[in-house]
Amino acid sequence: MSFLGGIDTVSGKIVDQECDVKGLNISGKVFSFPYGKGSTVGSYAMYQLKLNGAAPSALVNGSAEPIIATGAIIAEIPMVDGVDISLLRTGDIARVEADQGFLELPKVTEKHVVTSIVRRNGRILLLRRSEKVGSYRGQWAGVSGFIEHDEPAETAVRREMEEEAGLGKARLIRSIEPLSFRDMDTVWCVHPFLFEAKNPHIRIDWEHEAYEWVPPEDVPKYRMVPGLQKVITRLLC
Repeated sequence: MSFLGGIDTVSGKIVDQECDVKGLNISGKVFSFPYGKGSTVGSYAMYQLKLNGAAPSALVNGSAEPIIATGAIIAEIPMVDGVDISLLRTGDIARVEADQGFLELPKVTEKHVVTSIVRRNGRILLLRRSEKVGSYRGQWAGVSGFIEHDEPAETAVRREMEEEAGLGKARLIRSIEPLSFRDMDTVWCVHPFLFEAKNPHIRIDWEHEAYEWVPPEDVPKYRMVPGLQKVITRLLC
């Protein structure tokens, strides 16, 4: 976003023709976008917004850029960066604490889960969730489950591997940093693990109604839970 030419400095309305929220007004709102661009005059455009009483109440960026950071300073607009803005939605209620450097979404809940991708002979295990579970019925997933309070992620994943698939002794290959996905008012913080299994026979529990060993290239053909394709790609790369 460029504040020079991208925002009407009198009204605070977004006028950038390429912006997917063109026409919305940022005045008095928390304005989130990936990073800034354009001329250094953009900093003064932000100051002009402030003088006209049309400035946003706060700025949230994925990555701070000097023009935007300078404009936030001279216009005294609270700003935080380093935020995964893909998790934000237009209309969210947001609280920004710029001095402490954090963003809070009071009406959005974060839930931590583990997801295991099990590999055998170049194929990976997909489980179809049953009609008895509370969410994503009929969709395909890895071996997944909630992390209990203060429980290490590896402890949780070993428990779920045994309960859901009878694979408690499968060999752990690797784990990666958690990935976050937004679905409605829930942010799923997924802790991904990759396991290697020898036995092709799986003992599923009530949470699943079927399983298949699938070539990785065929995974997109399945109706999957949110974020599973990204988890698989990251683990197998």
